[in-house]
Amino acid sequence: MAGGAAVVDSSSKVYPGRMSAFVIFASLVAACGGLMLGYDIGISGGVTAMSSFLQPFFPDVYRKEQGIVSSNQYCKFDSHKLTFFTSSLYLAALLVQWPASYSTSKHGRKLSIIIGAVIFLLGAAFNAAAIHVAMLYIGRLLLGLGVGFVIQAAPLYLSEMAPSKSRGSLNTIFQLMITIGILVANLVNYATNKIQGGWGWRLSLGLAALPAAIVLLGSISLPDTPNSMIERGASEEDVKKNLRRIRGTDDVHEEYQDLCDACANASKAANNNNNNKLAIFQRKYVPQMVMTFLIPFFQQLTGINVIMFYAPVLFQTLGFGNDASLMSAVITGLVNVAATGVAFLVVDRYGRRPLFLEGGLQMLLSQVIIGSLIWKVFGVAGVASVSKGYAYGIVALICVYVAGFAWSWGPLGWLVPSEIFPLEIRSTGQGINATINMLMTFVIGQVFLSLLCATKFGLFFIFAFFVLSMTLFVAFFLPETKGIPIEDMSKVWSQHWFWRRFVPCEDSTRRVEMV
Repeated sequence: MAGGAAVVDSSSKVYPGRMSAFVIFASLVAACGGLMLGYDIGISGGVTAMSSFLQPFFPDVYRKEQGIVSSNQYCKFDSHKLTFFTSSLYLAALLVQWPASYSTSKHGRKLSIIIGAVIFLLGAAFNAAAIHVAMLYIGRLLLGLGVGFVIQAAPLYLSEMAPSKSRGSLNTIFQLMITIGILVANLVNYATNKIQGGWGWRLSLGLAALPAAIVLLGSISLPDTPNSMIERGASEEDVKKNLRRIRGTDDVHEEYQDLCDACANASKAANNNNNNKLAIFQRKYVPQMVMTFLIPFFQQLTGINVIMFYAPVLFQTLGFGNDASLMSAVITGLVNVAATGVAFLVVDRYGRRPLFLEGGLQMLLSQVIIGSLIWKVFGVAGVASVSKGYAYGIVALICVYVAGFAWSWGPLGWLVPSEIFPLEIRSTGQGINATINMLMTFVIGQVFLSLLCATKFGLFFIFAFFVLSMTLFVAFFLPETKGIPIEDMSKVWSQHWFWRRFVPCEDSTRRVEMV
């Protein structure tokens, strides 16, 4: 296929060293930032399906859910106030991206992760102690500010700490932690929903402090990445000491020199621009800009966060009881974790493109079948009873869909944007990636229940259309980045059939193989 040009550089360097225990530990701590995000994705959907939570804070939704006020299945949870409780976190994460980008660039990846964890702890405390809706919103906004700092810094930390041959696997840990956070949240919701007295939702929301505490305590003991240390003027002795600790070898001079060269080029590029934040809009960065806009844009339009935010609500809409809907969310959470584990094992063996393409096809077929089945049962009126066998069949299809996302667009949506930018615009690029991700997450979270009410079963076909579009985009325009050193990534664009018109080819000896 024309778009499948993968660059294989005969001069690509393999630096001495090994996957040290220290790198694994540091990566796990940084990846726990994904645990923070995942827990909040999972916890909000379960809590908003609890009657003990809805009755005091969202009584209109409670009356619909209890059948006191008549409503069809598609519309009974439609409430902008309720959806803002979920989506406000992502609005705050969106608004904080530029300050987080500045902090990550000027003060290091480690400090941004620590700042995010502290703010997140405050948000968890507000939510657990909430006595009115305003406190819930304030808590969610604080959680979002914390998440914003973490998702800006953690993927960069992982990409820069990892050896190039293992970068995909280590970065995938971030998405794996997101899925584990979602699963843990679903299990917590299932347990706390059974607590007598109506305070179980407080425990669900308050336990968000646990992953933040893990990140905070773990990050304090970690060094920053060698790339960031050089960028901020650290001494050669300190950087090499850090490199020796990370790589598990004393032979780090060549890698250190290449990092210094990359930093010098980055500084030169920055000095040639009056505003380094605007440097990313130069013609030579067009390929990276397109990817960092479209990958998170399409990632959210797969519809995955509809499933993860509102899984219990969605399953109740399909006719499950309260406990059954929460347990179904646990099942999809288990599938999510297992499939992300598959991506961890194979992403550096088979590459990014094959996972993108297979996952896209799997999600496309699942969405079309799910939409067709819901159409058959509920029709346009949205009033019907669903047999257990039929409902479980829909759950199984949702699991197939979740698996397709979890070993493709889930982890790769964070991995690819974090590895394609040169150092001089890396923090800015990651800021744009996180901004688009949070913007789309906010929009989808805010409008989903209204869209479900308005478009009914057609919503699943809309998501299927976007899945088809993004799969074709990857097939033609995304080159393979497997195994390319992060500071040598520009070559994949200069040798691509389409993007080479924007990026000058600097080395005519590089060899292009068609995948």
